[in-house]
Amino acid sequence: MTQTVSRREFLKLGAATGAALAVGQFIPPRVSHAARAAGYLNADGDGYVPSMCEMCVWRCGLIAKVKDGRVVKLDGNPDHPHSRGKLCPRGQSGLMNTYDPDRVLTPLIRAGQRGEGLFRKASWDEALDIVAQNMLKIKEKYGAEAMVFSSTHNLSQVQFENLLYAFGSPNYGTQRSLCFNAMIVANLMTYGMEEPARIYDDDLQYILLTGRNLFEAISTSETSDLSHAIDRGAKVVYLDPRYTKTASKASEWLPIKPGNDLAFHLALLHIIIGETLYDQDFVAKNTTGFDALKNEVARYTPEWAAPLTGIPAETIIRIAHEFAAAAPHALAHNGWRTSNFVNSFHTQRAISILNALVGNWGVVLTGAAGEESSGVLGVPPQPAYPRVSAARLDGVPWKYPVVPLKLGVFQELRDNIVSGDPYQAHGWFISRQNPIMSLPDRTKTLEAFGKMDFIATVDIVLNDTAWFSDVVLPEASYLERYDPLLPVGDKAFIRQPVIEPQGEAKSALWIYKQLGERLGLGDYFQYADEEDYIRQQLAPLGLTLEAVKTKGYADAPETPHPEEASEPEWTTPSGKIELYSDTLARMGFSGVPTWEEPPQPAEGQFYLLTGKVATGTQFGTQNNQLLHKYSDEPQLWMNTQTADALGLETDDWVEVTSEVGQLHTRLLATQAIRPDCVYMTPGYGHLSKGLKTAFGIGASDSAVHVTHTDPISGGQALSQTFVTVKKA
Repeated sequence: MTQTVSRREFLKLGAATGAALAVGQFIPPRVSHAARAAGYLNADGDGYVPSMCEMCVWRCGLIAKVKDGRVVKLDGNPDHPHSRGKLCPRGQSGLMNTYDPDRVLTPLIRAGQRGEGLFRKASWDEALDIVAQNMLKIKEKYGAEAMVFSSTHNLSQVQFENLLYAFGSPNYGTQRSLCFNAMIVANLMTYGMEEPARIYDDDLQYILLTGRNLFEAISTSETSDLSHAIDRGAKVVYLDPRYTKTASKASEWLPIKPGNDLAFHLALLHIIIGETLYDQDFVAKNTTGFDALKNEVARYTPEWAAPLTGIPAETIIRIAHEFAAAAPHALAHNGWRTSNFVNSFHTQRAISILNALVGNWGVVLTGAAGEESSGVLGVPPQPAYPRVSAARLDGVPWKYPVVPLKLGVFQELRDNIVSGDPYQAHGWFISRQNPIMSLPDRTKTLEAFGKMDFIATVDIVLNDTAWFSDVVLPEASYLERYDPLLPVGDKAFIRQPVIEPQGEAKSALWIYKQLGERLGLGDYFQYADEEDYIRQQLAPLGLTLEAVKTKGYADAPETPHPEEASEPEWTTPSGKIELYSDTLARMGFSGVPTWEEPPQPAEGQFYLLTGKVATGTQFGTQNNQLLHKYSDEPQLWMNTQTADALGLETDDWVEVTSEVGQLHTRLLATQAIRPDCVYMTPGYGHLSKGLKTAFGIGASDSAVHVTHTDPISGGQALSQTFVTVKKA
């Protein structure tokens, strides 16, 4: 017989749990009780619970199938706009992140030399006390700025930033400069927003993808939209030096020469403006700076671009005509991992401007993309942050004046830790991030770690960064914890525990609060526990947490959609789309996209490319046993003819050398890459022996990547690394 729990009984359970809490502690209520009360699980602990995925930053909605208190299957939630009932391979495998046999399930204290892998288990009180004591010691001796904080984008990031700002450090490292700084800063300078939303209207006829490998770098809803557009007959032109799965689905693949995407898009602007193929009414009404743009692009002819790009002039002309003819149902996709060369900012500006010229706003572009911080959600009260006067180590804004503070320039932060300029950092607090694997020039990152008096890491596994840390704080996996609500459109979705946390793992909300209190910053963490935090978010909506847990989301008051507004609004200084940016000009940069010659490899060298695969997420999934089972052994891609000339064959061991490092890996000879390029899948070559599945598999591209930074956006130019290859 199925046992049910009434709402009254559930509230009594919550009150009893609250009364049992000790000062400075909180224990999450039993997931099984909460899930039964919401109607998810029966008396045997079987049923289905809605939550959200965290296998990438797309954060799809999921429904977890639970049997005997264990997750046995994950599926997409049809109510969530990011998943629409689907999950990608990474999302499907998420249960193995929770059940990874290498999970860290108790706090760890380093017991040997850094990198030896010798740790002892500790209680939470001891571990948190050690972290707080070391942070306070560094603050007292060197100032708050001597503590560096870094984290990748996640739902609890708001409380990570709360800890950072309350502590008083200006030094914040995010992954964004390694990924899409160029795109974000370009859109801010053009539209006044980080990224316009792409709505993929049913009449979309033409899509220009510049290196956006959507069929492998899966963003579930957007990948699905692209697939449906192809099914409807939309033409997809795909620019990439490598023949990816997206290239195989595209109408036309253009194997462009790396670093010369800018020349291609400047030539498109030349044709569309020179032949008056643009939307004259839209441009006149909604943009500023057209004449300056027209004067600049007049010199960028298709004949000029052809030898730079490797794309014939007649092809460039044809694509410009096709794109303009399909407008406004035409989209030049901004891409995502866009910071590839030091001229990538101008490439992204050219793409943003190309969309503006064909007037596709309100048709295929609208509003601001992604998750918006909803003004209707409540926040816990807190005092103002202390004033910070110290300069940031990453050069924002004193060296990179148009880079937003929340983006930063992570590789510059690391470089200045090594140099000690303008001052020396002494401590590093890291959450859900793996800088040893993700930053270019791994040797330099290890050198930066060597400069630290103290390093603490929050994660679910002993990744390479945790392996070199002094204290490791075990976070509960995304299937075991609450995170702050996620507003998407007119709903706020919940990530809630699907099962009990294993071992002693805790949520980030708990960890930051406990650490904040030990640092004397308790006033910045005014929530009793994770559930209280979410209840404070829900308070303005008049909704209970129990009701939201049942549905998986809260309905927020509807607001007018951007496409329903009488006039579009852009938050630029001029209030219009800025084809010419006076802000850039005042900072000493070109106000319009302009040609900047990219460096090229010397004879005998190759461009080193990286990119995503459908079974991996950056540097965090290689230890996932399900994904590992269905992933190919990583190999260095090289063009078949090039390999023949070098006397190399598939499966040969090769030595890959750059100016900063060297690695050994196996070769894959293939026609699916340009002869002047080689390619490595990132995320392999782990140093941590705590990752028993991933250790010893493949090689790390970060060992050979050279640090090059775009002077405008601060983006790391990952593809601007040149390597030699020979048989090992």
